[in-house]
Amino acid sequence: MAQEQSLPFAEIPPAPNHYDPAALIARTVEGLGFRYYWASLDLRKEDLAYRPSEKGKSTLETIEHLYSLSETIFKISQNEPNIRPPQGMPKNYISLRKETLLYLQKAAQTFRNMPTETMASLEVIFEIEGKKSSYPLWHLLNGPLADALYHTGQVVSFRRSSGNPIASGVNVFLGKKIP
Repeated sequence: MAQEQSLPFAEIPPAPNHYDPAALIARTVEGLGFRYYWASLDLRKEDLAYRPSEKGKSTLETIEHLYSLSETIFKISQNEPNIRPPQGMPKNYISLRKETLLYLQKAAQTFRNMPTETMASLEVIFEIEGKKSSYPLWHLLNGPLADALYHTGQVVSFRRSSGNPIASGVNVFLGKKIP
């Protein structure tokens, strides 16, 4: 449990006391981190193997996709290209979960401290086989962020279906676990 205490997003950090584009994106990433923290906590082998249908992705495959999305969100915060296919993906659930949470934490911190002028220059950049394509920052919202929230909800549903619902008292509105 000591490792769990060192991972971010068991609670959503305090909200900033101002509203600007960077703070709004940071807060959205923090909300995702909180949801992912609890959705992915204490998954068993049978939870990770669960797939809703023969052709559907398993929980572990969904967590691998969430890792890739968290890396993309972080790379966008750094204005760096997202190399596809992803390189160096962790090989096990514990490492995937930890690295996903750390990517989200670093992205949220970067956005939280980013001047609006810098945000205006950010792009969503993909690099596939040496070819780059870029898109306006708006695509972060309807692309990787929305996709990650969607898939985090799938993990919640999958673990419930495999008999291991998330801990009781997790309050996504308040961003903390209530006893």
